[in-house]
Amino acid sequence: MTDGKHYWLRKDDKQATKANFPELFFDLVFVFAFIQLSETLAADFSLGIAAEALIFIFALWWVWIHTTWVTNLLDAEIEPVRILLFGLMFLGVILAIALPRAFQDMGLSFALAYSAMQIIRSLFALYAFRHADRASYVTFQRITVWLSVSSALWIAGGLSEQSVRVYFWIAALAIEYIAPILRYRVPGLGAAPAETLDINGEHMAERCALFVIIALGETILTTGKNASSHLESSLTPLVLFVAFLSTVLMWWIYFHDGQEKAADKAEESSEPQATANHLFTYGHLPIIAGIILTAVGEDFALSHAHEHATLAQAFALLGGPILFLSGMIWVKTHSTKHVPWSHCAGIAVLVACFLLVASLTTVHIQMLATGSLLAVAIWEYVALRRFAHAAA
Repeated sequence: MTDGKHYWLRKDDKQATKANFPELFFDLVFVFAFIQLSETLAADFSLGIAAEALIFIFALWWVWIHTTWVTNLLDAEIEPVRILLFGLMFLGVILAIALPRAFQDMGLSFALAYSAMQIIRSLFALYAFRHADRASYVTFQRITVWLSVSSALWIAGGLSEQSVRVYFWIAALAIEYIAPILRYRVPGLGAAPAETLDINGEHMAERCALFVIIALGETILTTGKNASSHLESSLTPLVLFVAFLSTVLMWWIYFHDGQEKAADKAEESSEPQATANHLFTYGHLPIIAGIILTAVGEDFALSHAHEHATLAQAFALLGGPILFLSGMIWVKTHSTKHVPWSHCAGIAVLVACFLLVASLTTVHIQMLATGSLLAVAIWEYVALRRFAHAAA
């Protein structure tokens, strides 16, 4: 793809499978966004706030994964694509600034920034494919139509009263999340063919793995910051160690076996577009949501270490690992066709821990959650070693 009409498209060489610096630079915006989200949740966490936070997590993930799909198809090392990423970064900063008050007085700013990121990126891809790949060009026509409809709902929500804003935004997200399942069906154009886009599975797997590291890094940043604010508590060193251990265990559970298997599956699949949707577009959402919620739980453990845990605090401390393990089950099962029973058992134990919430402090709940992750990691490690010895 060296001729003029293919100039903006990803090159067909080994280097193109690797994440590049413009993409990594773009990801930095989401460090800020995750910190904003975690601090907002930790400041006033209730079931209602948690529901609003899910909207933000869905929105942040969707704008990132859609951008990753586009940079998977285009060459992020050329100037036009770099300029696109820089523009999206600036809009992402506005999005993150507005996020804590998106359900208050900055709803329109949040909606406009989000919608602009989605529409501008889609129009850019439309232009990039205009002479290069007719099938992909028509697919992005469909995508642009769907995003235009959802953007209208985002903006309508931003303009509406706070009491009804959530309904507009849930409807907008529902449209965006169902669109790939329906293959962006549009009257007059029909549905996109099942395997239209020339997805590079290895690149997609690496990008999602790096995003997981960003989410885990945000956990370390917020935990360290919060620990420095609670040095007067005698339990802070213990809570800090347990929080760090939980982060390491999530890294281990994701990277020790799961990430490599997902990358292999995405690269070897005869249906790379469908596989990428299963493994990355949808499969990684609970993983990221679980990591973010765990970070909020660690904040509660630091700031309320001596207090009995409330149901909302337990929801963060136990619900984060539950979401994370659920996502890992999804990804590993689809990658290997084998159910990771260690993860299923871990979820069962974490759910059972809710029965103990009324009688335990937050630090005890934190230790139970981390202990469950440790048991999952050890079980899987031993099982994989036994399998490797049996295969040898």
